Amino acid sequence: MAWLVEPLQFGFMQRALLVAVVAGTVGALLSCWLTLVGWSLMGDAVSHAVLPGVVLSYIIGIPFGIGAFVFGAGAVALIGVVRRTSRVKEDAAIGVVFTGLFALGLVLISTTPSDTDLSHILFGNLLGLSGADVVQILVLGALTVLVVALKHRDFTLVAFDRTHAHAVGIDPRRTEALLLGLLALAVVVALQAVGIVLVVAVLIIPGATAYLLTDRMERMLLIAVLVAVVSAVAGTYLSFYLDISTGGSVVVCLAGAFTLAYLLGRHGRLGRWRARTGVGAGRGSR
Repeated sequence: MAWLVEPLQFGFMQRALLVAVVAGTVGALLSCWLTLVGWSLMGDAVSHAVLPGVVLSYIIGIPFGIGAFVFGAGAVALIGVVRRTSRVKEDAAIGVVFTGLFALGLVLISTTPSDTDLSHILFGNLLGLSGADVVQILVLGALTVLVVALKHRDFTLVAFDRTHAHAVGIDPRRTEALLLGLLALAVVVALQAVGIVLVVAVLIIPGATAYLLTDRMERMLLIAVLVAVVSAVAGTYLSFYLDISTGGSVVVCLAGAFTLAYLLGRHGRLGRWRARTGVGAGRGSR
């Protein structure tokens, strides 16, 4: 068990594991509803649109999370404005806004004199987090999980049946706006762990993986969190021993979990083949 204990002797590994688990948990919870509602592209948009906010925060000297949240929420609002006030459809509006803001962020990085390598904004810096970074991530992560715990039934009802949700007194627009606000917070939480380029993987893959394994929402949430946490821990350990990118390693583990679910899961290729051929039907009918 020495290989398991040895990395825990280092403070930076303890912080990395803690943040990886928190970021994975937050992203996994939201990924379930993003998958069901069909907002995968929205997750991609918000994760990239926060870049100029992060750079401006660095220039001004305030925490990265503030600028990231402001630009993430602003991107969601801007996409809504473009969609409502023009003939442009939602997917095109998302593409225009997130690519424009992401490009603005790249320009700001290239023109900002700095002694600090800002590339960690794009690719993450899980092993270089400070104590203040960890506290910020824990607070935002706890806030996101708390809101999800209080509103998860509303999110689920709106995702499956907006009409019924409205009939029982739930405002679908407000509920979706709240979900998008939590999405912006989740991006901030995962930003320093895996970087802007890979945040979308944390926000999509766990939910998509769980969706291939179960039809029940409660199980989907649990499976998504389990997949994210195991991948976060495994990816962090692999990066320590193989000396590779930590964020990239975590996402590779997530992709591996999705691949297994795609091939072997209840709704994966093997599950569909069994349903077509009737293999295993006799056992299930006993």
